[in-house]
Amino acid sequence: MTSLDTMGAPVAVPEPLTFRQRLERAWQHPLFVVTCALILLVVVFAIINGQPFLSQANIRNMFLAGSIMLILAVGVTYVIITAGFDLSVGSVLVFSGVISMIAMRQVGGDGWTTALIGLGVAVVCGVGLGWINGLLIAYAELNPIIVTLGMFGAALGLAQVATGGQDLSGMPAAMSQFGVGRILGIPWVVVIAAAVAVIAAIALHSTVFGRHTYAIGSNKEAAVRAGIPVRRHLTVIYGLSGLLAGLAGWLSLSIYGTTNISGHSLDALTAATAAILGGASLFGGVGTIAGTALGNAIPVVLASGLVIAGLQSFWQQVVTGAVLVGALYLDRLRRIRSLKRSSSAPS
Repeated sequence: MTSLDTMGAPVAVPEPLTFRQRLERAWQHPLFVVTCALILLVVVFAIINGQPFLSQANIRNMFLAGSIMLILAVGVTYVIITAGFDLSVGSVLVFSGVISMIAMRQVGGDGWTTALIGLGVAVVCGVGLGWINGLLIAYAELNPIIVTLGMFGAALGLAQVATGGQDLSGMPAAMSQFGVGRILGIPWVVVIAAAVAVIAAIALHSTVFGRHTYAIGSNKEAAVRAGIPVRRHLTVIYGLSGLLAGLAGWLSLSIYGTTNISGHSLDALTAATAAILGGASLFGGVGTIAGTALGNAIPVVLASGLVIAGLQSFWQQVVTGAVLVGALYLDRLRRIRSLKRSSSAPS
């Protein structure tokens, strides 16, 4: 065929998508579904609860609670992308906060020196427990759910032993001021959570570390053959999850002024729910920090709306469990659609 023949050949122009086709495509994207669900929740709770739900104080409280959960969820997202799971982050948060509070009370003083010592202790505790998880999972090749479930009980038990089962208070004044402090009207805790999310997103999508994380979750054996230090990388990932739990423990102290030992039993499930709603898959290899940040808003808004509506805390646990099951179902549907597209694609 000559160039003139080629130039004269008719060019197939794809037909424009109809509104229904565009909508169907949008519904296949997890972030679109989560955004619609979030808008619906806000509208429903605004109608049911009225002004209290939309008040400035409640919005601030939602951002503060959501910031702590976002920091946990970032670490859990990294773990889930590697096809792992971390059920221990809530207890690691509690343990890190307890040991941090004990250290600050022993040091004494109300200045930033004492507060920063407490921060260092919390982070070291978190990293240490996370590394234990990682070593057992990566080198002993134990099941992540079993290992982190064991750490969930061990860390919580150690926190209760250290405090006699009683919550501790009495942190430095500088730390209390930080917990209620703002910059340009935005709470410091929210700023730190946003910074953590941005740094984590850049590391995940723009560095070798992030590419290795996705590769391990997509196909662990292939990652080993490609020369990726899988065991070391997994240990670092679980250490990172522990580090963020330790940071969240210290920030939680700065906001609430107490260790709140019994208040974090559902944190791991809530963080996992945020990640899965945001598009992460328990099968590994998929997930984004932006998706997790958006997915994190669902349980935060739900919890706030239910509290203002006057429902008992037991019902909040029921709803959290139901949302997690729903997120898992969405994950399954996404995987089925992905497999169908792969099988129907021309070879």
